[in-house]
Amino acid sequence: MIEIKKANLEDLITIQKISIESFTETFSEINTPENMEKYVQENFNTAQLTLEINNPDSPFYIAFCDNEPVGYLKLNLGNAQTETIKDETIEIQRIYVLKAFHGKKLGQLLLDQALKVAKENAVDYIWLGVWEENLRAIQFYTKNGFVTFDKHIFILGNDQQTDLLMKLPIKTKS
Repeated sequence: MIEIKKANLEDLITIQKISIESFTETFSEINTPENMEKYVQENFNTAQLTLEINNPDSPFYIAFCDNEPVGYLKLNLGNAQTETIKDETIEIQRIYVLKAFHGKKLGQLLLDQALKVAKENAVDYIWLGVWEENLRAIQFYTKNGFVTFDKHIFILGNDQQTDLLMKLPIKTKS
């Protein structure tokens, strides 16, 4: 059984574990160990994740499969967004699912949770950045109706990489 629950600070270790494992599984084959280590240390340390989890404009949602935490979603609203796009948007900063659970629709369920929050907040659209070489993720977002609208530089360790910025209009009830 799959369940999605809103996270809080008590879930810090779970979020940290999923972050490190998922990020490493996804990107270590095509990045240097030094850049991977630097990124993980800077972005998934206890102090950084505590700040993120405590930010009321950055809700986290953890996906559980048979009571085992296997992925999570991090959203950014308002000033928590990593890019200034416009006020009526929500950013999906992370959808992380452990590799052993790929293909089990967890990413889709987490995206559905993001869309639910977007509709509740009556935003114009939801957006995200995805590495231009992460073809699996780009295909997933495209299948769900996202379109590329811009690019930005993402720093992984000492490496500058290009992220595609993708967005999906949100249809709210009038």
